[in-house]
Amino acid sequence: MKKKPLYTKTILIAIIVFAGLSVIASIYLYGIIYSNNILLKDKEVFYLYIPSNAKLNDVTDSLSKNKILKDTESFLWVADKKKYKKPKAGRYEIKANMTNNDLINMLRVGNQKPVKLTFNNIRTIQELALKVSQKLEVDSITLVELLSDKQFLKTYKFSSNTVISMFIPNTYEFYWNVSAKAFFKKMNNEYEKFWTKKRLQKAKNMNMTQLEISTLASIVQAEQSMHNNEKARVAGLYINRLNKGMLLQSDPTVVYAIGDFSIRRVLNRDKEIDSPYNTYKYSGLPPAPINLPEISSIDAVLNYETHGYIFMCAKEDFSGYHNFSRTTAQHMIFARRYQRALNKKKIYR
Repeated sequence: MKKKPLYTKTILIAIIVFAGLSVIASIYLYGIIYSNNILLKDKEVFYLYIPSNAKLNDVTDSLSKNKILKDTESFLWVADKKKYKKPKAGRYEIKANMTNNDLINMLRVGNQKPVKLTFNNIRTIQELALKVSQKLEVDSITLVELLSDKQFLKTYKFSSNTVISMFIPNTYEFYWNVSAKAFFKKMNNEYEKFWTKKRLQKAKNMNMTQLEISTLASIVQAEQSMHNNEKARVAGLYINRLNKGMLLQSDPTVVYAIGDFSIRRVLNRDKEIDSPYNTYKYSGLPPAPINLPEISSIDAVLNYETHGYIFMCAKEDFSGYHNFSRTTAQHMIFARRYQRALNKKKIYR
C-alpha cells in the first residue's frame, strides 16, 4: 500500500515531462511554420520566377542560389506538410519577414505579381516580340510565329502585315507566364477598347479605316517623334497631299522599305527602291504602319490641323521641329538650309 504514492508521483512526473516536451515541440514547430525564414532586409523585395513545368527542387534551387531562405530544410518540411509539390508557374514577390507558411501559401495558390509591360519605339513585329520576351515567359519565336499565322489572324480580321496596327503603345499588366495566344487576346481587347465610338466616328468622317489612320499615324510618328505639339500639323500636311492625289514622299517610309533604321539621310537613289512602302514611288498610304504609332500620333491624325501646307523639312537647328511651306520654291529654300546643316555635321547617310 505504501508504493501507491510513489507510483502516482512517477506518473505525475511523466505527465509533466511529456507536457513540457509537447510545449517545446509545439514552440519548435510553430517557429518552423510561422517564424521569419527570409534573409531579405526590411523593404527589400525579391522576385521569384517559376517557369512552366518547373519542379519543387527548381524552386528551392533558385531560392538557395539567390540566398533567400535562412533554412531550406524547414521550408521543405512545411512544403511537405502543406502538400506543396507541383509549383505553379509565375512571378512571385517575396518580401522580408515572410514565414514559410506565408511563402508556401502564396506559391501553392499561384498568387503571383503581375508584370508591367511598356512598349514604344517599335518598328517591326520582330522588335515587338523581342521586347515582350524580355519581360514575359513567352518566347519571341513563338510570338512571331503566331503573328504570322494567317488562319489565326483571319479570325481577328488582320493579316501578318496589318496586325502591327493592333498594338497600341502603352503600359499593360500581364502575368509573367501568359501564353502567346493569351497575350494576343488581351492586346486585341485593349485595341477594341482604344477605338472608342468617338474615335471611330472621327475616322469615319475622314473616310478612313482604323488601319489607314494607324498607318498615317505611324508616318507622323516617324516624322515627329520629339514634339507632340507639332504632330497635328504634320498630319494635316499629309491629309492635304492625300486629298490632292500627291505622293506622300515621306523619307521614313523609304528607310522602312530599305530596312536599315540607322539611316539618317535619305539619298535620291534610295527613293527608287521598289517597295509598296516607298511613298516616293507609290501613291497613297503604305499597306500597313511603319511602326507602332503612339496614342498621341493616332489622335493627332484624328484631330489633324487644317492648313494649306503641302511641304515640310526638318529645321536646320536640329531642334526636331520642321519648316512648313505651301510652295515648292519656299520648300527648296528650307531644304537647302537643312542639307547644308547635314553636310556641316558630316551626316552623309
